[in-house]
Amino acid sequence: MAKSQGYDLIGDVHGCMMTLVKLLEQLGYRKRNGVYQHANRKAVFIGDIVDRGPRIREALHIVRDMVEHGSAYIVMGNHEYNALGYCTRARPGSGHTYLREHNERHERLIRETLDQFEAYPSEWNDFLEWFYQIPIFLELEDFRVVHACWDQHLISQFKERYGGNLIDEDFLHASTVKDSFAGQMMDRLLRGTDMRLPNSEYIVGKDGFTRHFFRTKFWNDSPEVYQDVVFQPDPLPQHIAEHRLTDAEKEQLLSYDADQPPVFVGHYWMSGPPRPIQPNIACLDYSAVKYGKLVAYQMDGEQELSKDKFVWVDVVKPEHR
Repeated sequence: MAKSQGYDLIGDVHGCMMTLVKLLEQLGYRKRNGVYQHANRKAVFIGDIVDRGPRIREALHIVRDMVEHGSAYIVMGNHEYNALGYCTRARPGSGHTYLREHNERHERLIRETLDQFEAYPSEWNDFLEWFYQIPIFLELEDFRVVHACWDQHLISQFKERYGGNLIDEDFLHASTVKDSFAGQMMDRLLRGTDMRLPNSEYIVGKDGFTRHFFRTKFWNDSPEVYQDVVFQPDPLPQHIAEHRLTDAEKEQLLSYDADQPPVFVGHYWMSGPPRPIQPNIACLDYSAVKYGKLVAYQMDGEQELSKDKFVWVDVVKPEHR
């Protein structure tokens, strides 16, 4: 019986091109005809190739070349989605100039990307067009891939309405209305689930941004207090962490059952030794661009994920010029 296709799932790159090359080589990929390829495996990128890092343009070229030559797949990250919104003009009468407001915070997030493409405007436009060819979720033989959260209900509706896993410019425009189906779809799959902090409280994240919501796990693990559901790098203050979940809040929580195929996500800035977060859930974002790790998982059809199948490269200072 023929061995099934092997896959190497790779977490958020964020412009860390030198580390990406090191990881690909460690995984056995070699450059042939200018493209990184493996004799019998494919890479799967979890999104967020752009923003923050020192070699965004070069990283995008590596990834797009691999995808276009059949040696990799990719799903869209919230940073590719944000870039589309930031660079797409709103329609007349909407009251906005661009789909994603050009405020100080949004400008800061995309600044590195725009600076690095300043001398290559036509290339940047080509990449923006290519972002529309990036699926927002993938279902392969034995596993699933999404940038932040697998919501089966929304995904099933999307497939029924649109017949695939790609968005177009009309969907991008529609997604700026937060409570619309398009808005819910992009927020949920690319940013994850969240919950409002109790009693009008707020937290200030490491990035200085004030938040009235916190990101939550997209699987239900019989939680009782907020600490049981928080899924983000910024910890909750102790008095909030110990706050009991109401029945209504428990009802809001998604579940990703143990009998579902393994799902791979990025997005959440994990720390510590890479390992599955559930037997069938792995997060591959270990803060590469903040001198963490660029992490991969070598998937060979298993339905219970193993900590022994994570591979990573520690990011060192030379990555950042």
